[in-house]
Amino acid sequence: MSRIAILGNAGGGKSTLARKLGERHAIPHFEIDRLLWQEGWVPAPLETYVEQHKRILSGENWVIDGLGHKNSISMRIDRATEIILIDMPLWMHFWLAAERQIAWQSGKLDHTPGGLSAMPPTRDLFRTIWEIEQDWMPDIRRLCIEAQAAGKTLIRIGSVDELDTFMQKLR
Repeated sequence: MSRIAILGNAGGGKSTLARKLGERHAIPHFEIDRLLWQEGWVPAPLETYVEQHKRILSGENWVIDGLGHKNSISMRIDRATEIILIDMPLWMHFWLAAERQIAWQSGKLDHTPGGLSAMPPTRDLFRTIWEIEQDWMPDIRRLCIEAQAAGKTLIRIGSVDELDTFMQKLR
């Protein structure tokens, strides 16, 4: 049984890491952005998101990356056997998100968030990154620390170097 929840702000490498972990452990990978968004960055209906999220969580093996709706994060943490928190400084999330936007615009992005064809407006993306850091991350950090205290495995990645080292170990 391996249920891995990867959490963190936008641009931090959650989906790339999740794909590699899914391959390494031969378990299904689910990207929350695929549940959350429809083409044009239109939010999916809440009922659809909730239903798909519950179905995925009921599985015995998975790796799930992303945040989704705020109230669904604790359910993921509760069900996970391992939590990876990508918790880099805010400026690094802005930097990495900008690099992704540039790669997307130039057609050099292999995997787009949520499999969407159009990139999000950069101003909206940066506003979201700021709001997630201010309004969500304190609670996410607390939930992760509580889960660790309850015996769950928590891996906290605080820099690109730490992420690269972790990914190297997967090879």
